[in-house]
Amino acid sequence: MQRLRLFRALAALAAVLFLLAAGVTAGPASGARSEGTTDEVVLTLFWGDGCPHCAKEKAWLADAVEDHPQLTVRLYEVWHDEGNRVRLEETAAEMGFDPVAVPVTIIGERHWIGWSDPIREEIEAVVDGSAPATVTATEGETSRVDVPLVGDVEVSSDSLVASTLVIGFVDGVNPCSLWVISVLLAIVVRTGSRRRVAAIGGTFLLVTATMYAVYMAGIYSAMGVLGHLGAIQVVVALVAGVFAVVSIKDYFAFKKGLSFTIPDSSKPGIYRRMRAAAGRKELLPALAATVVLAAGVSLLETPCTAGFPVLWTGLLEAQGVGFAEAAFLFALYMAPFLVDELVVFGLAVGTMRVAKMQEKHGRVLKLVGGTMMLALAVTVLVEPSAMSDPVLASAVFAAALLVAAAVHVVTRAVTRAEAPAL
Repeated sequence: MQRLRLFRALAALAAVLFLLAAGVTAGPASGARSEGTTDEVVLTLFWGDGCPHCAKEKAWLADAVEDHPQLTVRLYEVWHDEGNRVRLEETAAEMGFDPVAVPVTIIGERHWIGWSDPIREEIEAVVDGSAPATVTATEGETSRVDVPLVGDVEVSSDSLVASTLVIGFVDGVNPCSLWVISVLLAIVVRTGSRRRVAAIGGTFLLVTATMYAVYMAGIYSAMGVLGHLGAIQVVVALVAGVFAVVSIKDYFAFKKGLSFTIPDSSKPGIYRRMRAAAGRKELLPALAATVVLAAGVSLLETPCTAGFPVLWTGLLEAQGVGFAEAAFLFALYMAPFLVDELVVFGLAVGTMRVAKMQEKHGRVLKLVGGTMMLALAVTVLVEPSAMSDPVLASAVFAAALLVAAAVHVVTRAVTRAEAPAL
């Protein structure tokens, strides 16, 4: 009997040791994660219908769900669904970030804004379990910029900075604005007062820049409304394409037929108002007249440059850019936009001389602007996300510039060959 009891005790002890060993070799306890685990990972994606970055992430998620059985994806479209948009705002407020753009991806306590290779790698690491989901992530590759009146703005590495700078510069170099500022300064220079040239010229530039800002803000707001109606890229491309074709036409037939430029019939009136503003003896009345003149001329100039603002705001809408980042990009847009006029203004103040804008210069500017506008219109229609890549954007602009240069060289050669010999 004693031997039997001893045998039973040893058997029980062996069973306990076996169960303990099995528990140790079975791996982590429930709730811990190891390779091959089936613990559920919930990924929430807030996206916009028509957003190219959102489409890329959704395509990746379709494959990721098949490769990771533990992954559960919850999708919320926010551009057309008001309820989902409120859900995004509430979620962002709880997590302490500003949803400046889509896509917004959330896993646990981490969030990402935008879509790029570094963001995809971080999300994969969290899904696989090699990275925690309990800390707040940075929104991919971002930098923070302090924008006056707006505050801290996060600008992603794949933003439209490069495209904004180039489009702003090309938009600024247009014959309408250059003609107006050069004529005004030429009239004021005759007074012989450098102080008067600086005051009147500076006031004119400030008012026209402000008017342009209001004009672009209106287009941006309209794009925000149209963006919810679908087919916004097609509308933007068609509108810009019309402006582009007419501008290129002006290179070959300047002001013949449809032409987006200041009509000759309006120029005598502009001359009179310019002379009246510059001819006032007291500076303050002269500045007041300049403000009125600048506001009126800005309205007349609008057709000359309407294509580029439409394209640029269309790109912002296609990329899902939020208001804060749009404000920052607009500030970038205006800097190169005013470069050419500031150069003319600076030379006038410094040398008290002004070079007049000639028709041949206007034709070349029309060709360059129209060619670039057409290239951008095609890009917006085919692959708008390309404009957020500095390399691809530079390639588009460079190709358009080369085409314009080739057309100009060939046209001059043909014109010279057809000219009668003297």
